[in-house]
Amino acid sequence: MADETFDSVWDAIEDTPQKAENMRLRSRLMMALSGHIEASEWTQAFAAGKLGVTQPRVSDLMRGKIDLFSLDALVNMVVAAGMHVEMNVRAA
Repeated sequence: MADETFDSVWDAIEDTPQKAENMRLRSRLMMALSGHIEASEWTQAFAAGKLGVTQPRVSDLMRGKIDLFSLDALVNMVVAAGMHVEMNVRAA
């Protein structure tokens, strides 16, 4: 097997560039949201109420269970937390 190098871990583990980019975006949103919850010192129950989800859903977020979250769901949760998402699209 030849040594391959990748720009990110997502490029290494996903089958297509589209899947890798989707995972990269979800990862960034999850890290920002879980960081906000921790910095705000919210309990999981309080965060669930703010985000309009269940406490087990917040637990999944905090544990990094990325496969359980869509981009849409994460954007909705980020906005519900009082945060703002900005996007930058550029050539690959």
